[in-house]
Amino acid sequence: MPKFRFKNTLFSMDATVIDLCLRVFPWAEFRQRKGAIKLHYLYDHRSSLPAFMVMTDGKKSDIRVARSQEKLDFHLLPDSIVSFDRAYIDFEWLYTLDQRKVWFVTRSKANIQYRIIGQHQPIKNKQVTRDERIELIIEKSRAKYLKPLRLVCYTDQETGKAYEFITNNIKLAASTIAAIYKSRWQIETFFRWIKQNLKIKSFQGTSQNAVLSQTWIAMCYYLRLSYIKFKTKYRHSLQELTRMIAAVLIEHRLLIDISSLRSR
Repeated sequence: MPKFRFKNTLFSMDATVIDLCLRVFPWAEFRQRKGAIKLHYLYDHRSSLPAFMVMTDGKKSDIRVARSQEKLDFHLLPDSIVSFDRAYIDFEWLYTLDQRKVWFVTRSKANIQYRIIGQHQPIKNKQVTRDERIELIIEKSRAKYLKPLRLVCYTDQETGKAYEFITNNIKLAASTIAAIYKSRWQIETFFRWIKQNLKIKSFQGTSQNAVLSQTWIAMCYYLRLSYIKFKTKYRHSLQELTRMIAAVLIEHRLLIDISSLRSR
């Protein structure tokens, strides 16, 4: 993760889909011949741990969950920063974040119509092509978000691809806004890890409650594993620690001894 100078708590919000067999899990209907559940996460970059998770059926939209979960308010405190993709763009919800003094960073959609009302800051970074203050011009959108927004256009030096970001943060540098969104790769890495290492692809039961219980057990295991790694100052990856614990699971070993080992 890039080292940011700001002291704000940084979160990423996203969801991942777990495919299920519709014949075995008929309650998890996702598409005509496919079943799925969706795990919605708020990921805390400071601790590299999920701060919030809720499981829904695969059809439930990301923004619908974000709007309905009052528990998110407990984590998204004033002056925190949250980044998310375009699936979460709902101007009414974004305005509630702004009113709670929560900073957000997201990608702009191609169909968002706006007018430029001024330049935000002089451009000093070659990768930043635009840094402007904008306001929405579609009446329905403007009625939901009553304030100006900031538009940052940034070109990735490695790929040459151009990105447009929308944010309500007016203090951070444009390059920092781009870096905040780019840091979302951490939650994607987290998704890959839990799918590869936790038992959330094959389930012991077929009921919705059985799937939910096993998913929460898997997440509790992940949190406990992270805690062990932190307390023992284990220098290697969580995956190696998982292998170590699995190898000595039926032996009487102290965790401090396990953390001193390394798989070959």
